[in-house]
Amino acid sequence: MATPEEMHTLTQRALAHFIAGTTDQAPAIMANPITAYTDPVRYRREVDGLFRHLPLALALSIELPQAHTYRAMQVLGVPVLLLRGGDGEVRAFLNVCRHRGARLCEPGAGSARVITCPYHAWSYDDRGSLVSRYGAPTFGDLDHATRGLTPLACAERAGLVWVCLTPGETPDVDAWLGDFAAELGTLQLDRWAIFEQRELPGPGWKVAIDGYLEAYHHNCLHGKTVGQLTVGNLLVQDTYGPHQRLTFGRRSLRELQAAPTLPGAPGQHIRLIHSGFPNLSISGILGDHCLVSQLFPGPTPDTTITRQTVLVHAPPTTPAARAASELFSAMVLQAVRDEDYPVGLGIQAGIGSGANEAFLYGRNEPAVQHYHRTVDRLMAALAGEVRA
Repeated sequence: MATPEEMHTLTQRALAHFIAGTTDQAPAIMANPITAYTDPVRYRREVDGLFRHLPLALALSIELPQAHTYRAMQVLGVPVLLLRGGDGEVRAFLNVCRHRGARLCEPGAGSARVITCPYHAWSYDDRGSLVSRYGAPTFGDLDHATRGLTPLACAERAGLVWVCLTPGETPDVDAWLGDFAAELGTLQLDRWAIFEQRELPGPGWKVAIDGYLEAYHHNCLHGKTVGQLTVGNLLVQDTYGPHQRLTFGRRSLRELQAAPTLPGAPGQHIRLIHSGFPNLSISGILGDHCLVSQLFPGPTPDTTITRQTVLVHAPPTTPAARAASELFSAMVLQAVRDEDYPVGLGIQAGIGSGANEAFLYGRNEPAVQHYHRTVDRLMAALAGEVRA
């Protein structure tokens, strides 16, 4: 987590809002046309520009825990294979054999020193080099150096594996993350353990992501889950270029109202959300649990898949610890699957009704505003336009 000094400052900022009944605010209300959510041409252009050419956090480092482990996944129609080599480095490739295009590994995780195609047994090492071919003498001469796996730009930073989905492109991950890399580093994600992972279908990309960026709805929608712990409509926002850190106040802030000084562990009264543009949300929760959410746009503007990973500081070894982890996992599943996404699907169902020409983001929703302004700014830059 952040340093004790920074947690102290964040708690002071949240406490000041709690006492005054205020929140961080944007300068004005922002209107975003409904077409930003519905136009299929715009949607394809934005998904291509923002998800296929920017570095995406596709995995946690702990998902590739040791040499010769791999993870295969389908991301926006792109077959991706992540390999941790014998040298400890993670590399990314298209999960496609260079002979006749067969899928090398089924989606999921595994361990192998050599990746062998199930179709004709062409084999690749942990650096993606073609090392052997079944029936090579009868197949004919072939320069193996020209038939290695197709690489994707890949870098491991702050306990996450960042990949660009477009072959041949090498975005600067360090420049993209900027100061946010150090902020993510405070979470020490490489020291956690995975308790549970699942994929959740949901509403469209923008409808879904909006809910991760504000506390305005917590009292109304999450009264039986996370709303029991957090203060609705209280947000402290810090931005790192396109990325954001959001601080929510916990209801225990009321205990500090009469305290002349903050206690020695002020972090227990706030909750930090690290939002990596365009689709990563890391929710640091009090105690030994953390939730990592990765939102991937579906084939149409009204669909997404959310990969939800529940982390624990250490694998539970007692019945009580396991019960606590199961309770946390069930709570975040309910909050998203049974509360957030049904409302989002209702929004999606009515979005084309003509009731609204634009969606409004209030002054009390500065993180939502920042996200959509970032979408517009980056798309304008890709189009060669200049905007303030």
